Amino acid sequence: MTEAGLLLALGCALLTNVALLCKHRGAVEAPSVTFRHPLRSGAALFASKWWTIGFAIAFVAWALHVAALAIAPLSLVQAVIAGGLALLALPARHLFGISLGWRELAGLGLSAGGLAFLALTAGEHQSSGSYEVGTMAAFEGGAIVLGAALLLGGTRGDAHPHGGLLLGAAAGLLIGVSDVALKALAETVPMDAISILSPWTAVAIVASIGAFYALARSLQLGDAVEVIVLSSVAANCAAIIGGVLVFGDPIGSDALGVAARSAAFLAVIAAAALIPAPRPAPERA
Repeated sequence: MTEAGLLLALGCALLTNVALLCKHRGAVEAPSVTFRHPLRSGAALFASKWWTIGFAIAFVAWALHVAALAIAPLSLVQAVIAGGLALLALPARHLFGISLGWRELAGLGLSAGGLAFLALTAGEHQSSGSYEVGTMAAFEGGAIVLGAALLLGGTRGDAHPHGGLLLGAAAGLLIGVSDVALKALAETVPMDAISILSPWTAVAIVASIGAFYALARSLQLGDAVEVIVLSSVAANCAAIIGGVLVFGDPIGSDALGVAARSAAFLAVIAAAALIPAPRPAPERA
């Protein structure tokens, strides 16, 4: 079952990359997203053909993601998706004409290396899927507070030199919050449909809505590849940590496995730090 979950996660990664590139093209064509007018901003985004196409592709990727979460450990699914960032180079260059420099290629390579390490250590590890409500609430609450802080920092607008990256990180963190909630629901809803009336359903919905607007605005403000990578890494890191802390996903069965999976996790973080290229200082009047 773990192997099937990995394949679903890899398909999710590829479709997610294509969806984000489509959304970027649609976001830059749409009017600026304003958080004070969410309905108007949402309607303007969906009026863009490319945003709508990206949203449809993202929905298919989300369905693959949920299926992967149902049969594989959360931390492993998210790590495979994080490693799948290496697939971003293909659609970016060949479908959207986005040139990638050495920093971007090196960062994507680090993500691919993380995927390779995880493939070596996947084995037959399975998480129990059970969790303590207090631990779940503490993790989700802390992640939401951090995401809100990043969101407030990024909404300072064009005057903030890294507003797009802050909003991208906020979007990714909120997606991670939603993923952890979905994992909890995936463990109970198939056996008890009424369990969908859960606080975690509300958490997943609210976090997803916040991520929707934060991601749209970040794609308008920031570089496409930088925002996509940072938001993806933030989402996957949050979900990987949630899988370990909340659901008890194994880090490894021996010292070598722990070292390999830790290296994969660090490689993904290093990729996020490497890809945003330094910007020249603005000229003073």
